[in-house]
Amino acid sequence: MPSLTPLHETYCKWDRSPPSQADVLEGLAQLVSTPLSGVVQDFIQSIQREMLLSIFGLSKQKAKRFQSRPIVDKFYKFGYNALQNYGSHLLAPVLRKTIERFPNLHDKPLNAHMTFLVSALNGVLGDYLLATHNPLALSPVLYDHYGALQQGDLAGRVVIFAHGLCMTYQDWSNRGNGGIGEKLLAQRDNNTMLYFHYNTGRRISANGRSLANLLEDLIKRNPRITSIDLIGHSMGGLVCRSALFYGKQNMHQWFHMVENLVCIGSPHHGAVLERFGFAIQEKIGHFPIVKIISHVVNIRSNGILDLRYGSVRDDDWEHNNARIGLMDDNRKPAPLPSHINTFLIAGTLEFENRKNRTLKVIGDYLVSLKSALGEHPNPRFQLKLPESHKAVFYGLNHFDIQYHPLVSEQIAKWFYPRHDELAEEQIRKYLIKLESMQGIVET
Repeated sequence: MPSLTPLHETYCKWDRSPPSQADVLEGLAQLVSTPLSGVVQDFIQSIQREMLLSIFGLSKQKAKRFQSRPIVDKFYKFGYNALQNYGSHLLAPVLRKTIERFPNLHDKPLNAHMTFLVSALNGVLGDYLLATHNPLALSPVLYDHYGALQQGDLAGRVVIFAHGLCMTYQDWSNRGNGGIGEKLLAQRDNNTMLYFHYNTGRRISANGRSLANLLEDLIKRNPRITSIDLIGHSMGGLVCRSALFYGKQNMHQWFHMVENLVCIGSPHHGAVLERFGFAIQEKIGHFPIVKIISHVVNIRSNGILDLRYGSVRDDDWEHNNARIGLMDDNRKPAPLPSHINTFLIAGTLEFENRKNRTLKVIGDYLVSLKSALGEHPNPRFQLKLPESHKAVFYGLNHFDIQYHPLVSEQIAKWFYPRHDELAEEQIRKYLIKLESMQGIVET
């Protein structure tokens, strides 16, 4: 009997709704029962080859001959089939029996823990999940401020939040802290907060196109929307920039309604740790243990690969000879739209009065200060903004900066400068009144 492919499984999810709990179980069943292919098979064979070359000292020709020997090939297939049989005949049936026994799982949305799991899997394997039509692959959707899918009519000012790699729409707040959304809602300016949830393992430019199309559909269904603000954290900031690039290119209506763009800890010129991992593979790959580890490191989604230099355009990657891309920065410029107020926020582990050169390079642990602030030696890539449109927060890491009260306060000041001026004027008048009252008392 031929092995089953995802299209012949119990069912396959084709719509754009968020996955249910049944979808998660079915998606996991497909992962453990679908024959390994592509990068995973190459990974296993590459590790075997590296062990023959590095540990046993065989030449490339001898290693190749050894791997092609019938007994070795038979042993390899035995181990491979055993692994597949374990998944296909034990794990997958148990998962599917659970779905059959509890049919209401089809109607149950994911809880917080399952949402975290699915989002993390999408960040690492999202492109593979999409290519194999796995129901775990997230479709781009919008949630409201209270965690429900966006429905109903919208009007006035709309703020769109885009999360980072492996993260979720729920990560914009934490316990006891409502985050940026709560702060902006408190301004009482007819605001609507919407949260973009997407497959972060896809190409950044693909997600940018999805967001652009989603926003175009949103304003066509809601003609009373008056303006749009975009706020992205980490990869989310690059997705917002990509959406603006393709929104302009496709002459979308929503593009002209955008007033503000805020990028929080976004690697506009790449993430240090992604380039560091690639450099290890390229520069010191001749060491045996590093060669073996490098194959593990290379199993990365396309979304992660795009973080090397902050690629936001299709033509940054579509003409590369290999999926892993190039060590050199060959991306194309994606200038910021001139009609939009753009603001950049960076975090750093160093403290304001205690400078540390190493921490300055590391930045918020994942993104350097220069990358987050759009600074680049090549003028073509510089995101030229006035200093008043930049903010650095000391002592904050890459994840704290997403919902820290000081960050929320800064964004509110940028979005509502008149409110801030009115507040200062009220304080000034109060102090004058207080001084006059003190004068009367003294008299």
